[in-house]
Amino acid sequence: MTEALTEEDLAFLRSLFDLARTGDTARLAEAVDAGVPVNLTNGAGDSLLVLAAYHDHPDTVAALLERGADTGRVNDRGQTALGAAVFRRSRRSVELLLRAGADPALGPRSALDVARFFDLTEMLELLTARERG
Repeated sequence: MTEALTEEDLAFLRSLFDLARTGDTARLAEAVDAGVPVNLTNGAGDSLLVLAAYHDHPDTVAALLERGADTGRVNDRGQTALGAAVFRRSRRSVELLLRAGADPALGPRSALDVARFFDLTEMLELLTARERG
């Protein structure tokens, strides 16, 4: 049988999402390296990777990807890390995520949908560059 998490444990885990939001790459990487699951998600289904991408922290995105973060996670609103990076117009994060295998068409609010809806031509070109070969 597993032990229930204490309030202190839960507070620590919640703090990791703040590290992803603020781009505190070193402390977040240290926690993951110490055993925190790299694909940890919050109550809204946001992974650390989604939050780092949404808050435009490409160094944090890179560190999480290096540690095996899943680019295919979709949050409760149907968004992916790639879609978040596209929305923020973060070219570096988009490129990192694409190189890591992120699918531009994944999710009900895919990165392609985001680029088209907000008329983000540069982002759409990045997302479709592989198709054109």
